[in-house]
Amino acid sequence: MRRCLAGTTGPRLPALAAALLLGGCAAVGPDFKRPEVPALAGWSGGSLATLTAEKRERPRAAGDEWWRNFDDPVLDALVAEAQRANPSARTAGMRILEARAQLAIAGSLLYPQQQQLTGTVLRTGTEASSGPDTVLTAYSIGVGVGWEIDFWGRFRRGIEAADAAYFASIAQYDDLQVLVAAQTASYYAAIRTLELRLTIARENAALQKRSLEITERLFKHGTDSELDVQQAKSQYLSTLASIPQLEGSLRQTQNALSVLLARPPGPLPEMAEGRERIPQAGIAVVADMPAGMLRRRPDVRAAEMQLAAQSALIGVSVATLYPSIALVGSLGVSATSLSGAPRTLAWGIGPSLLWNVFDHGRLSNEVLVQDARFQALYEQYQGTVLAAAREVDDAAAGFVANRDQVPLLEEAVKAARRSLDIATLQYREGMAGFERVLDSQRALFSQQERQINAMGNVAQSLVTLYKAMGGGWQQARSRPLVDDATRGTMAERSEWHDLLAAPLPPPDAAPPQITPEREER
Repeated sequence: MRRCLAGTTGPRLPALAAALLLGGCAAVGPDFKRPEVPALAGWSGGSLATLTAEKRERPRAAGDEWWRNFDDPVLDALVAEAQRANPSARTAGMRILEARAQLAIAGSLLYPQQQQLTGTVLRTGTEASSGPDTVLTAYSIGVGVGWEIDFWGRFRRGIEAADAAYFASIAQYDDLQVLVAAQTASYYAAIRTLELRLTIARENAALQKRSLEITERLFKHGTDSELDVQQAKSQYLSTLASIPQLEGSLRQTQNALSVLLARPPGPLPEMAEGRERIPQAGIAVVADMPAGMLRRRPDVRAAEMQLAAQSALIGVSVATLYPSIALVGSLGVSATSLSGAPRTLAWGIGPSLLWNVFDHGRLSNEVLVQDARFQALYEQYQGTVLAAAREVDDAAAGFVANRDQVPLLEEAVKAARRSLDIATLQYREGMAGFERVLDSQRALFSQQERQINAMGNVAQSLVTLYKAMGGGWQQARSRPLVDDATRGTMAERSEWHDLLAAPLPPPDAAPPQITPEREER
């Protein structure tokens, strides 16, 4: 905690006093330092380390647009639209504009805080029983200015807090961009998986219908029993009954994706292209160590910025323990309409000292309140980073497990299809009963379902892994926060001036209070 130097005497005192009045002392309160996470000091990535050690293809896209690795133009277009049009993302953009206005309010406190212009016109008169009536008009106009010198850095700490809150709102906006991209890709993969499951169900229903027709024909000719007919019919109808459920799930997922894109519920016309193709991709190379990767996650950055803002608020509350020094001034002119009456010019200027000495108990405990809130946010930050590390590890483990299932299930489907061919041939030649055919049909349908679900799970777990690594927000920094129509509406309603058009800071920008130079100090 920094303080002003005391005890200076001699001829240097006037010069020092002037410098303090103009520039103020160093701000009281703690300087923020980026927190460490001791629990992850030895963490090297967990399950992600097994993926980074693998030899993989060169990624088709950088990590900030990871969805392009699926090589699906339809998905690329949908993600771009969702990040631009999603209502939640647009709401997060409005929070940035609000934080900009709050930062401007904090910055204005460095200038004269009390600026008052007054003016009066008073017309008075008297009626006399003898002699003429008297009518008099009095005019007065005045201006008052009060400027509290930021002697202890209270206003500068307020700017630090507002600046960190501004960057926290940007990080939350980035987090929405990551979430929207991941949800779009997840819904997209789910739709493609359901389309393929519907195709498999219809193909198996058609296959089972042919078997039912065969058993019915053989039963009519007396060469087969009714039991075979009823078993074939039961299996066929059971498969047929699964189709409406899949169709309902497909429509619900299409509705979810449409609403995510700020469209009315229903299928998306552009998804007619690429039907029944589950997007597949390999994991792109993770260039950074896990600790650096976690710090780039928007939710972790948002937690860090909130911690920095609270650290500055401790300084604001500490500054209230010390006297406030202000320069106040006034200027006024008054006159009347009375002939020969003088015009009066009054002015005044001087320092003002205010010290809440008898409120020390309340103010000192307010410091403790802000400090307790800081510590609570610190613990919350630790939990956020740990949760992020777990999410990365879980996603990497899930991706590996689902990916390793796919080739095994492909072989299982081949074996099930060959088994059905053999059982069908043996049944036709009278070497096996129809139950073996039914068992083989059920096995084929089951293995195909498992294979399609595993392929869909690979895509879903890969999306989850990329989301856990926190990529996909960088491109949004170059886009306007609001579209032209919204900007025009807001400009008509209020005087936003440059706050609406100001671009977002670049992805590597940070508030001054958490730069590496500050950390070294």
